[in-house]
Amino acid sequence: MIATIALLAWADAVAQQTARAHVGLLNSELQKFRLLPLVLSENPEIAPALRGGDPVAERRLNATLELLAARTDAAAIYVINRSGRTVAASNWRQPTSFVGQLYGFRPYFRDAMERGGSELFALGTISGRPGLYLARRVDRDGQALGVVVVKVEFDDVEAAWARAPGITVVTDAHGVILVTSVPAWRFQTTRALDAATLADARRTLQFGARPPRRAPVSVDGTDAKVEAGGKAQRYRAVSEPAPLSGAHLVHLAPLEPPLAAARTQALLIAIAILLAAGMLLGLALRSAEKRRLQRHHQARLEAEVERRTAELRDANARLIVESEERIEADRRYRAAREELAQASRLGSLGQITAGVAHEINQPVAAIRTFAENAATFLDRAAPDKAGANLKQIVSLTERIGTITSELRAFARRKTPGEGSAELGSVLDGALLLLGERARGVVTLKMAKALRQVVVRGDRIRLEQILINLLQNALDAVQGTKEGRIIVEGVRQGDTVRLSVVDNGPGVPVEIAETLFTPFTSAKEGGLGLGLAIARDIAREFGGDIAHVPAPGGGAAFHLSLKAA
Repeated sequence: MIATIALLAWADAVAQQTARAHVGLLNSELQKFRLLPLVLSENPEIAPALRGGDPVAERRLNATLELLAARTDAAAIYVINRSGRTVAASNWRQPTSFVGQLYGFRPYFRDAMERGGSELFALGTISGRPGLYLARRVDRDGQALGVVVVKVEFDDVEAAWARAPGITVVTDAHGVILVTSVPAWRFQTTRALDAATLADARRTLQFGARPPRRAPVSVDGTDAKVEAGGKAQRYRAVSEPAPLSGAHLVHLAPLEPPLAAARTQALLIAIAILLAAGMLLGLALRSAEKRRLQRHHQARLEAEVERRTAELRDANARLIVESEERIEADRRYRAAREELAQASRLGSLGQITAGVAHEINQPVAAIRTFAENAATFLDRAAPDKAGANLKQIVSLTERIGTITSELRAFARRKTPGEGSAELGSVLDGALLLLGERARGVVTLKMAKALRQVVVRGDRIRLEQILINLLQNALDAVQGTKEGRIIVEGVRQGDTVRLSVVDNGPGVPVEIAETLFTPFTSAKEGGLGLGLAIARDIAREFGGDIAHVPAPGGGAAFHLSLKAA
C-alpha cells in the first residue's frame, strides 16, 4: 500500500512537471506573436488602405503583410476595415485569399472595434484550419479605421506534445478542446454545453458548422478515463492555467506503468514474507535472527519509501522555486518598446561574440605563456622574474574581466530608465564589444575634453545606439576596398553631436525617407527594427538620430545627445 501511494505520488509529480513544461512551450509560442498586432497597428501603410480608394496602397500593404508573415511564421496576417471587409492580407496571392471577405460577424472583430483588442480561438471559415486570432484596432486622429488580425496556428506545439508520454489538451472556459496532442479531439468538449453557448458558436461559426460533441474522456479530480477500442484506460490528470483567456491545460499521464510497478513490488514483498515464514517453520532455533532480518528488510523498505518521498519533496520545492521565479519575471515584464529594444540588443550579440572571443583569446594565450615562463623561472630559482610574470598574468586577467563584464552588462535584460554616463566610457564600451571587427576600420576623432563630457541616458542603452550605428556602417563597408568609418564629435551648447560616417554605397534613395520606420531595411533579410529602436532610445533621453548622405559617398548618421 505504501509503495502504491508513493508511486502514484511520483506519477502525479511527473505529470505536473510535464504540464508546466507544456504550458511554458505554449506561452513561448504566443509571446512571439502577441506584440505583432500592436506594432502593425502603428504601421503608416495601414491607414491609407483602410480609408479606401487607393489601390496602390492596398497592393503595397499586401506585399508588406506577405513578407512579414513569412518572416514570423504567422499563419495569416490581414487588415479589416470598419465595415468588416478585408482590404489586404498576407495570402492575397492564394486561392484561399481573405481579401474581399466579410468578417464583421466574427467576435474578434467586434470586440477589437469596441475595446481596442481581442483574442479568439476559432476555425477558419475560408482555410478550414483552427487557430488563435489576435486582433488590434487601428486608430488615427481619434477615429477607429479598422482592425489588424494575426492568425497563429499551433501545429509545432501539438507535435511536440504528441512526442511526450500521455495526452495534453487546452480547454476554454466552456470545456471545449482548442489545442491537443490528439487531433481527433479538437473542438470536442469535456462536458455538456448549455444552449446559449451552442447558439453563439453556430452564429459565429467559431467551431465550424457542426456543434461540438463530447470527447471520449472523463476527468474526476486526479483520476481520468479515456475510451479507446471499447475499453476504458486509466490516467492521472493534472491541470495548469493556460496563457489564453479562461483556458486551462490538462495533461493525462497513463496510470498503467506505475500500477504495474506497484504490483511487481507488492509481489516481491509477498514472496519475501513467504520465504521468511518458511524459514521460521523449518528453522525454529533461528527464529530470533529471522525476525531481526525481517525487521531489517522492513526498515530498508521504509527507508526506500522515505528516500523517494524526499526526492518528491525536493522536486516539488524546485518546482515552487521555478514558479516563484516565473511570477517575479512576469512582474518585471516591460512594455513592448523595451522588449523590442532588448531583442535588438541580443540580436547584436551574435556579431559581437566573434570579436569578444578574439579579444579574450589573445590574453588567454599570453597568460599560458607567462605561466609556463614563471614555472621555468621557479625551477631555475629566479623568483623575481617569476613574480614579474605573475604580475603580467594578474594584469591580463583584469583585462579579460573588463571584457566579460562589458559583455554581461550589454546583454542585461533590464537597464535603468534614467541616468548619465561619460561619453568616452560609452565609446570605449561599444568598441570593446565590437572588438576585432572594428579594429583597423573605425577611427575616433574626438578631443579629450569632449570624451569627458557627461551626457543624459544610461550607459548600456547609449552603447546599444552606437553599436547599432557602427554595425550598420561595418556591414555597409564590408567588401569595399579600403573601407573606413570615422566617428567624430562636436559640442554645441548643451548638445553633443556624434557623427558616424562610412564610405560604403550609401542608403538607397527609395527608402531614405522611411529609414526609421519599423520593418524598413536596406539589408537583405533585415527585419528593419534596429534604427527605429535606436532613435526611440535617443529621443527618450532628449536626443535624436538623423541620416544624411556622406560628402565623399557613403552614409552619415548624426546622433544628438543632451549634456547632463
